[in-house]
Amino acid sequence: MHGFLSLPAQVIETDVAQYVDPRIGSVGLGRVFIGPCLPFGMAKPGPDCGVGNNPGWASMPAAVSGFSQTHVSGTGGGPKYGNILVRPFAGADQHRASESIDLGRYACEFQESGIKAEVTSASRTSFYRFIYPQGTKPYVEFDLSHFLGRNSVPKAREAQQFEDAKLRVLNDHEWSGYQTISGGWNNGAPYTVFFYAEQKTSADTLLLKVGISYVSEQQARANCLSDIPHWRFEEVFEHCVSEWESLLSRLPLPTEASDRVKRMYYTALYHMCLMPTEREDGTYDDYYAIWDTYRTSTPLLTLLAPERATAIARSLLTIYQRDGFMPDARSGNSNGRTQGGSNAEIVLCDALARGLDIDAELALEAMLKDATVAPLDDEAEGRGGLAEYNKYGYIPYIKNDGHRIARAGNRTIEYAFCDWAIAQVAKYVYEKKYNDSNVTTSPLKGGREGGLYQQYMDQSTRWKNLWRADYEHDGARGFIMPRNEKGEWLDNLPFGHSQNRPLTFPYTPDVSYEGPWYCKWWDCFMYEASSWEYSFAIPHDIPGLIEACGGPVAFEARLDTFFAHKYYNVANEPSFLTPLLYHYIGKPEKSQTLIRKIIEEHFNDQPNGLPGNDDGGAMSSWLACHLLGMYPLAGTNEWIKYPPMTDIHVRDTVNQPDAAPQAPYDYTLKFSLHGQTRRFYISYWPTVQDETIKWTIQRNLRWWHGSFSMNRKALEKGTRLCYQQPVDGQHITISDDELFCMVSRKVLREIRKHGRCTFDGAQWLVVGEERPYAKVHHFHLRSDEGAEMWVNDDLFTPYIVKMINNPMEIDWELSK
Repeated sequence: MHGFLSLPAQVIETDVAQYVDPRIGSVGLGRVFIGPCLPFGMAKPGPDCGVGNNPGWASMPAAVSGFSQTHVSGTGGGPKYGNILVRPFAGADQHRASESIDLGRYACEFQESGIKAEVTSASRTSFYRFIYPQGTKPYVEFDLSHFLGRNSVPKAREAQQFEDAKLRVLNDHEWSGYQTISGGWNNGAPYTVFFYAEQKTSADTLLLKVGISYVSEQQARANCLSDIPHWRFEEVFEHCVSEWESLLSRLPLPTEASDRVKRMYYTALYHMCLMPTEREDGTYDDYYAIWDTYRTSTPLLTLLAPERATAIARSLLTIYQRDGFMPDARSGNSNGRTQGGSNAEIVLCDALARGLDIDAELALEAMLKDATVAPLDDEAEGRGGLAEYNKYGYIPYIKNDGHRIARAGNRTIEYAFCDWAIAQVAKYVYEKKYNDSNVTTSPLKGGREGGLYQQYMDQSTRWKNLWRADYEHDGARGFIMPRNEKGEWLDNLPFGHSQNRPLTFPYTPDVSYEGPWYCKWWDCFMYEASSWEYSFAIPHDIPGLIEACGGPVAFEARLDTFFAHKYYNVANEPSFLTPLLYHYIGKPEKSQTLIRKIIEEHFNDQPNGLPGNDDGGAMSSWLACHLLGMYPLAGTNEWIKYPPMTDIHVRDTVNQPDAAPQAPYDYTLKFSLHGQTRRFYISYWPTVQDETIKWTIQRNLRWWHGSFSMNRKALEKGTRLCYQQPVDGQHITISDDELFCMVSRKVLREIRKHGRCTFDGAQWLVVGEERPYAKVHHFHLRSDEGAEMWVNDDLFTPYIVKMINNPMEIDWELSK
């Protein structure tokens, strides 16, 4: 079924770099970085189209603000970096007349100015060539106020914030300085990017080198001069391409693969090697996040570049020694955030299992720190809910005091996997220390490590403590489900924190993504997955999982249902291994057929060629593994092997969720859920005589749309807001007393007459009146629980146009 790696004898193809296309995954959900970069390079220069795009770049016709030197690739959540912007033009953003995106080089021409821009990269230095129209004086501007993820709300979650900057003019062709920014996706501490720049002009051409450093301006200058000690642009570009050629040619596809499959494969390997980022001291940053990459990227890198995999694993231990904890995610030299487990433990276990040279005893020490010491900030590092996990053997979602422990479900599952990894490393250390030849066939005896092995192997079965064996859903029996601190199973989960109107929603295994749209997405029972997905995500105990599901026959039927009924999420890491689980019941042919179908429907060699966020190369590495015909079992030295999928039929279009509404909609409803913006597109057709008012709704990037009806009686006298969710084309009729984004006419009359009202379980008082538009009058109200809302003074359609500080933890703004 699986075993040690043995690459088949084949003709080794050269010039594989020609197949890398940085555009793949740049459009849609992929969010890959399109600029030039060396493998794991610190300098990632590229165009920034405003401040809202994670990789900086956006497709034409978006305007370009300039070129910044730092970016991430494929990430979701809030943007990070976008530091030290240079622009070859003055003032306002400009538009591209054309552009080309190639391995090692980005180029474009600007409409307004006619300037042609090119950029390539060395390890820590960007190199620009700007060609100006004849008669135009060449110059560049530096903008140290620019960065990605700008938000007008101070210290907004996942937004970057300006802290400090300085520009030094050294002479007429040299500059240095720094920019200090805080926050971003990992809500990190302030980080400083130092830079040194020098230019050379001749006639209509300006050459500009920008060296960066996270140490000092002096180090930035040293980086610049050592990286590129000359002014030969083409030479730097050719060196960048040759570095990629040297790396990617180490793990070739069979030569019979089509050119389109080769473009998918070698670009996938390329994406996998953009992050993490090698810093000047040899450590690595931008683990973004290990929760995404430990499953496929980390093991595949041990084949492609074991020296890099070793350095990346060692860096985790250096971070532990410096900061006290290893990261689950890290960026800008700050740990944060944890998403599920303390997954650096899997990386270290994988490194040792695959023969990498790291300090095993230090690794065990760092792993035990995660497993035994609660961090001060469990979103930044370590294990949240650790005390409860060790007390009960699972993390209760609801504590006795009513408080919730965020992500209790997937944390319990992943902590069990991490405990298994601790056991394996303890065993490794024991064998090395005592050279006991019997430890592989009998329980470890004696020594601290032997006891640790048994303890953490026992703990690795704790996923079973959330396995509700008698729970049935869609023909399957047994699921990971929530419990409270008393051990009781929870069929309904609370949301919000209103004392006036405490609300719950039914939790079932098919509750998608984090939960219903109205939940605080970061604090749900599962993170980025349903129970259907996570109930298959037990990679360290698949035989135990098969038994829990009722044996091989029941397990096969359950897998069939999972894929046939679309519980599988191709864009989600917890489902990465699931298509291969047929191997474990002796049906590898079903896995291969299924994987081929998944790739052909959801991947291609076009800009929309990735079905989800690439997440620092995680999605790409999944694809690369399957095209190569080898899927790793993380934390082991094993691979599931099958024939390389070199004959994939590559389609011109792939199945992706819509990123924008497909029809004109009357309103855009912008929600801010725990600092995250989500949008709904709404059509609404009320007429005076209608008994019901029908809304159709589509939400971008989350795979659902639907419609629902509101009774006319509710519009007249309703007293509560509706928080239901129509999904998958479903139509629902809400209760006679509930309204969607509106108050009733009776409530509006109370506001007009008395300056107060009772609504949604709260007492509201008018605190002001506004007229944001010429003919629109809004009442501004505040509730006894501190929420604020603005109500449109229109008896026909009395919308709540804005809501903030809502105790249901939902803020929104409705715009035409």
